[in-house]
Parts: sequence; C-alpha cells; structure tokens
Amino acid sequence: MTTTSTASSSTDITSLLQQAAQSIISGSTKSSLDVNSLVSALVTAKTAAQSAQITNQSNSDNAELSAIGKIKSALSSLQTALSGLSDGTALSQLAVAVTGTGTGVNATVATNGGAVAGNYTLAVTNIATANKISSQAYASGASLGSGTLTVGVGSNSMQINVSSTDTLASIASAINTANNNPGVSAAVITAADGQHLVLTSTQTGAANTVSVSAGAGLDSSLNTASFTQVSAGKDAQFSLDGNAITSASNTITSALTGVNIDISGASANSTQTISITNDTTASTKAINDFVTAYNNYITTETGLTWDSTQATGSQAGALLGDSMTNTITNGLGSLIAGGITVGGKTISLSSIGIDLQHDGTLSVDATTLQNALTSNSSAVAAVFNSTNGIGTTLNSFINTYTQTSGTIDQRTANLNTDLSNLSDQATQLTNYQSTLTDQYNAQFSALNTLMTTMQNNTAYLNQLFGGGGLSGSLNSK
Repeated sequence: MTTTSTASSSTDITSLLQQAAQSIISGSTKSSLDVNSLVSALVTAKTAAQSAQITNQSNSDNAELSAIGKIKSALSSLQTALSGLSDGTALSQLAVAVTGTGTGVNATVATNGGAVAGNYTLAVTNIATANKISSQAYASGASLGSGTLTVGVGSNSMQINVSSTDTLASIASAINTANNNPGVSAAVITAADGQHLVLTSTQTGAANTVSVSAGAGLDSSLNTASFTQVSAGKDAQFSLDGNAITSASNTITSALTGVNIDISGASANSTQTISITNDTTASTKAINDFVTAYNNYITTETGLTWDSTQATGSQAGALLGDSMTNTITNGLGSLIAGGITVGGKTISLSSIGIDLQHDGTLSVDATTLQNALTSNSSAVAAVFNSTNGIGTTLNSFINTYTQTSGTIDQRTANLNTDLSNLSDQATQLTNYQSTLTDQYNAQFSALNTLMTTMQNNTAYLNQLFGGGGLSGSLNSK
C-alpha cells in the first residue's frame, strides 16, 4: 500500500524517532518513559494525513447523500401534490347539495364520474321495503318433526336439514349460519301466545319475497301459506324532473348519471332538489397544496445550498454549487415563469392568482384565484390542462430526476460506490498501521537489547581494565 505524508509529518516523525532513541538510552538508566506510547505516536504521525483524507471524504459523501435524499423527497412530495392537477381530476370535482320540503335524502358524486352540474327535482312517493313474514305460535322447545326445510328469497333458495330434536331457535341459527343463505335473516320472537319464527329478506324490493316450504316429515305449518306477512317487499317509487322511476334498493346509482342517491323513510311524500355545482373548495385546496409543496422544495434547496439566514460561516450547504441541484431549481422556475400556451395564447399563472416571488417561492392571491375558479374556469382548466399544462410539464420534468434509475438514483449509486471504496481504503490503512506498529516495536526491542548488551559489556570491561575509575582485575596485578 502506498502512503503519503507532508513535510510537517516528516519533521514530526524525525522528532519522535529522536525521542524514541533517547527513551531507549534513558531506559538503560531505568527511565520510566513509555515506548509503547511513542510507537503509537509514530504510527499516527505516519498515517494521519491519509486517515484525515479518508475521513473528510467520507463525511463529505455522507453529507451529500443526505442532502440529495432530501431533494428527492421534496420533489416526490411535489409530484404527489401535482397528481390531481396533472390529469385534471382536482379541478373537475363537483359538490352536491340537497334542499327541499323534506329530509331523508343524501346524494354524492360517484367515483366513476359522469355527473353534470345542474339542479334536479326529486319527488319521493315511497321508499323500498323488505318482505318480512312470521310463523304461527309454537310452544317453547316444541319439536317440529324431521325433514328438509326449503327457505328462499325471490328465485334463490337453500335447504336446511331439520331433526326431531331441533327447536325454532336451532332452526333460526341454522338459517343464519348457512353458507348458501340466499338473503334471509331468521329470528325467534317469544310472545304471549308462544314462540314465532320471523323471516326477513335482507334485500328490499318487491321481487325479494321470502318463501318457506316444509318437506315430508315436518310440521305442515312451516309453509309460506301458514305464515303471516308482517311487511310487504316494495320497490321505491320516485321521480326525477317528472320522470317516474322505481328501484328495488333505496341506494339508487343509475337514475342520475354520476350521482349516488340514498333515500330513507323520512323522504317519503316529499319533493327535494339535488343541486350539483363545481366544487371550488376542492380545487382551491389542490392548488394551495401544489404551492405549498413547491415552496417546500425551494426552502429545502435553499437550506442545502446557501442559506443567508444562517450565521456567517454556516451559510454554505452540502450542495453549494451543485450543478444537478441548480439545474432542477432553474428548470422548475423557468416552467413556472413561462406560463402555458393554449391555442396560440399564453396564459400566465399570475392570471389565476399564482405569483412567482423574488426568492423563487410561489404565493397565492386567494381573491384572484377564487374569481378565476368561479368566473373564469376555462383559464384555470387551460393552465392545468393534461396535455401541456403546468402540472403535466412539471411532473414530466421532475420525473427525470425522481424515477427509478433516474438522475438522482444514479448520483446516489455513485456516492455509495465511492463510500465503499473509502471503506476499503480505511481497512487497508488500519492493516498498514498494525504492520507499522509491529515493525516499530520490533526495532525498539532490538535497540533496547543492543543497549542492554552494550551496558553489560561496558560494566565488564570497566571491571576488567579498570575503566571509569575502577581498579580492574588487570590493574591490580
């Protein structure tokens, strides 16, 4: 592995080597200086520059990754806010109101669309009801024989096997829990004269009549002829703008295109008006949501590039001077400022109350927007048309960056690759530091051994030749 160091690092290493050598020499005279600490300092000085370079680049890449993630998130939120404006659905919503001489009518715009603004007169004669029949009275716990009981609604039916031990309660339970129940609810009512089996159609309408038939072996009173009708199944009868209509259900989905009408008992014998108007509240909200999301992107971008509101020295962000971010911001601003050309005429966003500010954000003039929605809806529709409207063009522009494998994903992948390479370099540097540590320790250990040997030899020679003021064995002779 190739390592680099600065001139100052070389000076530091030289100084440390000198200290280390002195430490070894001093160690011979029982110095307490820590050679291990000096080795660690030597290794750090040798690799500090490269370690700092790896750390700084990693921090820079991570900061950039985080910043790009925030940019993508803000752009994705803007796309979400644009969805209803790109396809026009946010501006074509309708509101429904019901007024008149009675209550019990609720009308809503169907999700499949098709409703047309206007006023429609609804006159209800009667609502749809469900057929209900009740059996004769039976003693509590009475056996009704054994055999097959057929229960039906309209043209559909099912069969229940009844045993001699079954009671009205167990028969009712079997009807209610049958997986092929055609639409019958069974209940047992205990009255003064005994128990009654009550069968009710779960569906309203004249065609949904309840029937019951007792097979061989069962009490013959378990036939429809022996039951009393509690309430007849009837169709709802009403008219829309004078046109007579019947419905088996009180939820009416096909009488008025694009509108669901629900009627209840309170609506009987009443005349009411269903008013369908353009829902400017929904349109206003959609446009304001778009402006809020756009401004959120601008605020996010500003904080990540150059935020003048921060203290001096903290104004520069991770994406300062970043070409991709600048291209996105300039591109969005250009599309907003350029307006929309329809039929050779250019319509600006300011004409419907959306103004571009000096700081790049948008503001909404509520009065101008409301006037445009109520009195100049064609201009609003043109600005947000699905072909080249501002919603469509902005979404298309943003999608280049936010789509899978788009510009931002590619940028993110490159940064992650760089971080992976830096991690590998850090691992190699750690291994190199370990090798240096072993090398320096071995060198100092050898030096220490040499110094000890030299000291011992000096002492021996002094004793032998009388050096250092000693008499010595040879001198004594």
